[in-house]
Amino acid sequence: MLFDFIVDKPTKTVVVNAEFDAELPLVWDAYTKQELLDQWWAPKPLTSRTKVMDFRVGGRRFYAMVSPEGDELGWAIQKYTSISPKTNFKFFNAFADKDENPELPGSDWDLNFSEQDGTTKVSISIYNESLERLERMVEMGFIEGSTAQLNNLNELLARLSKQKESK
Repeated sequence: MLFDFIVDKPTKTVVVNAEFDAELPLVWDAYTKQELLDQWWAPKPLTSRTKVMDFRVGGRRFYAMVSPEGDELGWAIQKYTSISPKTNFKFFNAFADKDENPELPGSDWDLNFSEQDGTTKVSISIYNESLERLERMVEMGFIEGSTAQLNNLNELLARLSKQKESK
């Protein structure tokens, strides 16, 4: 399993590359279905709780990071701007309050999926509207949190692949 992070301050972009030992349809589902997203999107011991999930162009995901005690620590909105099934989707992301009011500026996410010999590659480009937002994202532990999330995803994919094989 490979995780690679590149922070490019001049272009206000973070690039994340990850490889998973799982078939593309399963990885795609893990990124686009609420019941799977909520199992891996937050770094442990936090969990993700999705309040709204409408995966379509013009739709959105509205979710909170939740503490083990059940406290909602922060909300975010993802507004889907483009979807090419099983290959790419894009969304605008912004932190938000519990009433879904976005905290701008935000960031544009571009996720690309490809598979070769049972290994799925996900390449994510995250463009931030401001250098300050990029720096805040990194200071808040984006790389560490994303690494933890991707490890959660890898564990989930291994579990789901094993369940699929045993059927």
